Amino acid sequence: MKLILREDVPSLGGAGDVVRVRAGYGRNYLLPRGLAYMATDRNLRRVEEEARVRGEQRRRDRLEAGRQAALLEGLTLTFARRAGEEGQLFGSVTAREICDEVGRTQGGFVLERRTLELDGPIKTVGEHEIPVRLHADVEATLRVVVEIEEG
Repeated sequence: MKLILREDVPSLGGAGDVVRVRAGYGRNYLLPRGLAYMATDRNLRRVEEEARVRGEQRRRDRLEAGRQAALLEGLTLTFARRAGEEGQLFGSVTAREICDEVGRTQGGFVLERRTLELDGPIKTVGEHEIPVRLHADVEATLRVVVEIEEG
């Protein structure tokens, strides 16, 4: 039985793949759960069209991520925080604060926290290079400077 997978099925294939399975497996498991549909000519044409649209969307997403990376590459954010004698902050600079500051300095640019490859909040004074993964193929580096707050 030939089927087209709607979703990724472990050890069988990914969404959009045309697979050949035993009739019982397809009829009793894949089709009732909505994991696949029959591989008719009409459905095959639909899958090809969906794949073309997905490819075009991925290309647009990559171009947009490249544009965003260009904005972030030269950007340096500065935060003033209270710190102890040895440069340890009494608080921290979090991913949320970094994203908010990018939005303020770049005129509403929305940077999602999950794109920052930050192991944890920044807790020391100094300059920090933070990788930002905007797309699977596009990465930028954001400079964050943490200074001791005067006063």
